[in-house]
Amino acid sequence: QVQLVESGGGLVQPGGSLRLSCAASGSIISFAAMGWYRQAPGKQRESDASINLRNNITENADSVQGRFTISRNNAKAKNTVHLQMNALKPDDTAVYYCNAERVATLDGVRDFWGQGTQVTISS
Repeated sequence: QVQLVESGGGLVQPGGSLRLSCAASGSIISFAAMGWYRQAPGKQRESDASINLRNNITENADSVQGRFTISRNNAKAKNTVHLQMNALKPDDTAVYYCNAERVATLDGVRDFWGQGTQVTISS
C-alpha cells in the first residue's frame, strides 16, 4: 500500500555528520507532512524535525535546532525527505524513524512509519 524506505544511518564519531533519507511510495493521493523521529533505548519516540508538504515550512525540536536540517527533494521526487545531521553527539544515538502524516489513500487517511535506521554516535 504505502511504503517509507529509510537509508543513511550508521556509526560516526562525535562531531560528525550523517544524512538520512526517506522515500515514500505507493498509492498515495496526498499527505500533509513528513518528519523524523528518534527513539533511544528505554525512551519514548520523540520528534526531531518535520516539514509541511504544502508550504515547505519546517519545524525542529529544540535539542536539534541549528544542528539538524530537514529538506525535501525537488518536484520530480517530492515524496522524499532528508535529514542532514551535523555536530552529532552521543545523546543523538537512537533508531530514527521516518513518518508520513495524514496520508490519504483509497482506504482512508492515516499515518505511516518507516522501519527505522540505527544512528550511533561513538568514538
